[in-house]
Amino acid sequence: MGGDDARWYRSYYSSGVDRRTTRLLDLLDSESDGETVGTSIRLPVNLREAAALAADLGLARSTSELTVGGLRDVLASFAQRAILEEHYRVHPDARPDLAEVALAAAELDANPLVDRPDLIERAAREITMVHPGASADDVLLYAAGLASAVA
Repeated sequence: MGGDDARWYRSYYSSGVDRRTTRLLDLLDSESDGETVGTSIRLPVNLREAAALAADLGLARSTSELTVGGLRDVLASFAQRAILEEHYRVHPDARPDLAEVALAAAELDANPLVDRPDLIERAAREITMVHPGASADDVLLYAAGLASAVA
């Protein structure tokens, strides 16, 4: 997370964000003083070899750099998700419905159904009747079936 962005989110949603999330943001925002701690983690062999190859190719300085970067990215995504959930708690009307999420996924994937928002909305309505936990991908697959039935 960008330092300024994280601080703004934290100040805006500080009343509802769990204190542990606030601490997570503080730790992610703080500058490293170069102090490190040795740790032993178990890496799958294929990932360790891929990381070593990436370093050999000049894509990263070391396996440690890749591990730290990956850990930082995952922790930042956890914090961003917590902040987003707090935003939705404060502004429930801002949460997109399943059809909106499916349409956004179609746009990101250049799915031809992007030009058929009506079909995506219908698919979202119908699939949730038989599969309440449907995902955006489920909606797009159902919409593709509807589109092929019409064609």
